[in-house]
Amino acid sequence: MIRRPEGASVIVPSPVGPLAIDAHAGALTRIVFHATGPYSEHTPEGVVAEARRQLDEYFEGRRRVFALPLAPAGTSFQRTVWDALLHIGYGETVTYGQIARRIDRPAAVRAVGAANGRNPIPIVIPCHRVIGGDGRLVGFGGGLEVKKYLLGLEQGSLF
Repeated sequence: MIRRPEGASVIVPSPVGPLAIDAHAGALTRIVFHATGPYSEHTPEGVVAEARRQLDEYFEGRRRVFALPLAPAGTSFQRTVWDALLHIGYGETVTYGQIARRIDRPAAVRAVGAANGRNPIPIVIPCHRVIGGDGRLVGFGGGLEVKKYLLGLEQGSLF
């Protein structure tokens, strides 16, 4: 039996549209919203299979914390911001300014916003939980409707 390499992308359905899940060397590297192409016909293996399983549980309202090895590609600053995002609780929202203060860079609000927007592993690294300083939903790679859906899922307004 020929096995697909762990680095192969898998496209799976989700309540927010098709998601591409990528892994390399046993760690999740990317999730892409609005993935194009047919859904994967093969059964995913390894971390890709585990990511799909955990995402399914998340969308079913049965998972609040992901337990996956992560390897997002980015600068040191971006990885610092993404690590801070991992500490935002399920259903909680914080502002870009709060994240900037949490990483001891209070003047770096715009840079935090830019790093948040470049998060390669959305949902698992919960960039959707970051909102504008005035409480508005702003900027999200999957689109604001997806951001509303994810926050509604987490805050219990969908069930």
